[in-house]
Amino acid sequence: MSVLKNRAVLRWLVPVTAGVAVIGGGAAVGTFAAGADPALPPRTAAQLLEDLRTSRLDGLSGTVVQRADLGLPPIAALVGQAGGNELASLVSGTHTLRVWYAGPERQRLALVDTLGERDLLRNGRDVWSWDSRANTASHRTLPADAKDLESAPATPADAADRALAAIDPSTAVTVGRSGTVAGRSVYELVLTPRDRDSLVHQVRVALDAKEHVPLRFEVLADGTDEPAFEVAFTQVDFRTPDADQFRFNPPPGVTVKEEPAGDERGPAGRQRPERGADGPDVRTVGTGWTTVLVAKLDAMGAAGAKPGAKPGEAAGPDADMMAKVLGGLERVSGDWGSGRLLTGKLFSVLLTDDGRVLAGLVRPERLYQAAKG
Repeated sequence: MSVLKNRAVLRWLVPVTAGVAVIGGGAAVGTFAAGADPALPPRTAAQLLEDLRTSRLDGLSGTVVQRADLGLPPIAALVGQAGGNELASLVSGTHTLRVWYAGPERQRLALVDTLGERDLLRNGRDVWSWDSRANTASHRTLPADAKDLESAPATPADAADRALAAIDPSTAVTVGRSGTVAGRSVYELVLTPRDRDSLVHQVRVALDAKEHVPLRFEVLADGTDEPAFEVAFTQVDFRTPDADQFRFNPPPGVTVKEEPAGDERGPAGRQRPERGADGPDVRTVGTGWTTVLVAKLDAMGAAGAKPGAKPGEAAGPDADMMAKVLGGLERVSGDWGSGRLLTGKLFSVLLTDDGRVLAGLVRPERLYQAAKG
């Protein structure tokens, strides 16, 4: 929930005078939309951004529902399994989470489904993950300067943090209609990309009218009126949770894996890839909503093969899974080369035959331009 603590990126968006302002030479800030319900005092977008920046949150707990309809083939869960991140499955379908927050050193997420529960807890420098179905757990000790837990955007605040950081002159920032989320009155900030190559039509962030905390986050794809991605509180309590909520007591029979102290791993205990010879060297092309990420990988690395392996030579079950996924993607070619294309409502991914991966919230044509360069 870093958006609740560090919003320096928003400071330049606040105008020196009230009313409508021009931000960064081009990002317009609109005023309050009339006819809203419930009736709330008028606030400009710049005022709401300042409310968000200066808000203070000591704690909260609640239930979050996340829905995703990205127009993808049923591969998201496979990719999550291959990557070893339980929370990666949140990119598809509908999921319910319980969240507890008592400051940057006390956080807890619980992903609940019909088959069990998966928890991720931080208590000081101790981080625990637990899977009730497998009855397994892992523990690791964070470095002294560690910040929040790194995971998928499990709450509206997590998702809003990423979106608000993308605000630049290519973004129109306005105020939508007020409303109610989880029984609380909210204002709505609307971010609209100006670049037509972006697949994002709008991002809508509902802010609690009193606490100024994001309670709902929606992303609308171009040409649609329904959110392709939504994460929202259905119940929220702004009282600080008891300390007991962040203590992990291993249940009987649980298998506990102890990770090396200070090991920087993701929630599933998998080592994060480093830039360099043993991992992808990532660069960016473009700015704002049409930024394209470009990673240079081993020619067969994207399919999970061993370095230097011949086509079809897998490195294990995960590699077999990824090879099946990639093998089903559309073949494309042009003056930039050839490869395979994955498209959804909000993003496109291009895997070239010469070992590059290009991805962005853009139409495929923008990826082809970046690949050509």
